[in-house]
Amino acid sequence: MAENETLECITEHERILQEIESTDTACVGPTLRSIYDDQPNAHKRFMEKLDARIRNHDREIEKMCNFHHQGFVDAITELLKVRADAEKLMGQVTDTNRRLQEAGREVTAQTEEVIRCRIQQRNMATTVEKLQLCIPVLEMYSKLKEQLESKRYYAALKTMEQLEKVYIPRVSQYRFCQIMAENLPRLREEIKEISMSDLKDFLESIRKHSDKVGETAMRQAQQHRTFNSAVAKQASIGQYTKPVYSLNGRTHSHTHNGLLMDDDTGDEDEADEEVLTAQDLVDFSPVYRCLHIYTVLGDRETFENYYRKQRKKQARLVLQPQANMHETVEGYRRYFNQIVGFFVVEDHILHATQGLVTRAFTEELWNMALSKIIAVLRTHSSYCDDPDLVLELKNLIVIFADTLQGYGFPVNRLFDLLFEVRDQYNETLLKKWALVFREIFELDNYSPIPVETEEEYKLVISRFPFHDAEIEKQDFPKKLPMSQSVPQIYTQVKEFIYASLKFSESLHRSSTEIDDMLRKSTNLLLTRTLSSCLQNLIKKPHIGLTELVQIIINTTHLEQACRYLEEFITNITNVSPETVHTTRLYGLSTFKDARHAAEGEIYTKLNQKIDEFIQLADYEWGMAESDGRASGYLMDLINFLRSTFQVFTHLPNNNNDHASMSGKVAQTACMSACKHLSTSLMQMLLDTELKQISMGAIQQFNLDVIQCELFASSEPVPGFQGDTLQLAFIDLRQLLDLFMVWDWSTYLADYGQPTSKYLRVNPATALALLEKVYRGMKDTSKKNNIFSQFRKNDRDKQKLIETVVKQLRSLVNGMSS
Repeated sequence: MAENETLECITEHERILQEIESTDTACVGPTLRSIYDDQPNAHKRFMEKLDARIRNHDREIEKMCNFHHQGFVDAITELLKVRADAEKLMGQVTDTNRRLQEAGREVTAQTEEVIRCRIQQRNMATTVEKLQLCIPVLEMYSKLKEQLESKRYYAALKTMEQLEKVYIPRVSQYRFCQIMAENLPRLREEIKEISMSDLKDFLESIRKHSDKVGETAMRQAQQHRTFNSAVAKQASIGQYTKPVYSLNGRTHSHTHNGLLMDDDTGDEDEADEEVLTAQDLVDFSPVYRCLHIYTVLGDRETFENYYRKQRKKQARLVLQPQANMHETVEGYRRYFNQIVGFFVVEDHILHATQGLVTRAFTEELWNMALSKIIAVLRTHSSYCDDPDLVLELKNLIVIFADTLQGYGFPVNRLFDLLFEVRDQYNETLLKKWALVFREIFELDNYSPIPVETEEEYKLVISRFPFHDAEIEKQDFPKKLPMSQSVPQIYTQVKEFIYASLKFSESLHRSSTEIDDMLRKSTNLLLTRTLSSCLQNLIKKPHIGLTELVQIIINTTHLEQACRYLEEFITNITNVSPETVHTTRLYGLSTFKDARHAAEGEIYTKLNQKIDEFIQLADYEWGMAESDGRASGYLMDLINFLRSTFQVFTHLPNNNNDHASMSGKVAQTACMSACKHLSTSLMQMLLDTELKQISMGAIQQFNLDVIQCELFASSEPVPGFQGDTLQLAFIDLRQLLDLFMVWDWSTYLADYGQPTSKYLRVNPATALALLEKVYRGMKDTSKKNNIFSQFRKNDRDKQKLIETVVKQLRSLVNGMSS
């Protein structure tokens, strides 16, 4: 066993040595590790084996060195012999090389020069060829710069287009071309910005020039209207031809863009005038240029949207009025001028460009503007209280409408607005004429007009249609029945009609419509303004009875003059009054109402005056006997009534109407005064604060009533039949007779009978007065300390009074139940 193991170990060591000899030294580690992994002490045996192998190799190396040593020695010897020859040869080669280098140096230099010249020649040819391609590009770019400097932006854009599509592609490999290509978009943006800046300047400029453009257009429209009036007058003899507008120096029968009117007949005065156009007043080149630029850049839609948006904003600014515009006509004129200028420019743009603005866009702008204009005018015209200013506003609106209508804009709503303005105009006229009427009434003396000479008479009847045959037959001096205010009122009404007619001019309305408007406005003047002034005049405290009577006469004459006013309107409008639907003047009812008010005021003032006299009454209700004559206050009152009614009787009565009118008024006033006096005296007797009355006071009161009856029977106003006027005092008369006669038996017996002597005596009235008399009698007896004597002597009378009182109370209670 031991021998076998030793044999295997030897074999293994041999294998390992062979592997170490044949393997790279980097891989020896695993092989050596296997030696230590085997049997213990195996590495010692391996080391022994390794040492033996090393010694073996050393012997082989020594044998080989011994075998080759002589040859090596011989070779070294031979090499030493050759070294001397090699050094000699080296010296010769070096010398030959030096001489060769010196000989070829000049040739090399000349060869290099030739090569450099050939390279330069080739480069120059290439450069010329490339420059021939680049020069057109540079020339075009230089041209582009010049165009930009001279602000020929549209041409510059065309040049850019050629550079991009034709020239730059040929030399696109060069850096400067790339820089050019990169700069072109930036230049386009600069052109867009510059053109847009010019457009903004244009928009700002057009705001400043719109006023001038509008002023020119409206002035020409006004000239056009004036010229048409001349054409209408001269049409029969053919001296005029139809006026036309002018645009760009061309004349034609109709144009949308013209700013001036011209005459094809070549009238010398008009031919010499300078013809202004839109381009003369406004430079439109920035718009055209910007439009072309954006079109070339393919961004036309952006430009159109921007332009329209900015013009809409400007339209809103133009349509915004100044706060004090309504104060002067110049404010309205500037407002209209700016609007007209705005739309004249838009109309020019519409027809001078292709699609920058469309008809639909301008119509939208106009409709928006029209609504705003109407609202503004409706608001500001309501502030106007001067009819002259309203009339000038109307003329401006008409010219404004005619101007824009000439450019194709619909203006019917403006003419409809004029009807509202007309109502405002009429209102201002009515306010103005109200002041005129008040001044006339305040300055009137309310007395008949004195006429000294025929010239004065003719002057009056030239102002007022007064005709009276009897007055005409009278000698001068004479008096006309109306006061000075009548012809003045009549003249002012005609002036009002003229003023109202001024507004109807140029409204494109028929004569029938104008006639209707005049009549309606005149009716307003009569029924509202003049009627109100008359009513206020009648109610004024300082207007006395005489003035009221004169007012009645004045209103009668004004009422009669209404038919002349209708004829006056008919002559102005040439519309027959028989035309269907013709409005009639309501002056008759106006003056009748005023006359009735004056009559009522006469009655009221007369009664107030009676009340003033009644307040002066100072009866001594406890007097034992009367004074034997009427009270002083009552006599003064009767004298006042007599003098007052003489005013009525002395009114001018040469006209039957005047006589009947004054007589009727006098009769009514006299009857009203007597009734009021009777009622006031009755109330004085029955005053609840008056507790007792003596028979002496009754007798005094009876004397006063007798004076009243005498006044009534004296016929202070002619025309009363029989004792009609005396009947006003019948209630008082029967009551006083009852107490004076002390006829109670008859009164009580005949009470309720139609034939009763005291039919008008009310039981309650008789009872109240009887109780006051009874208390007076008792009070008198107490004061005289003879009441006991009275009871003895007049016991029967006392019992009678008590019996009568009871019976009267029963009658009163029976009436109340």
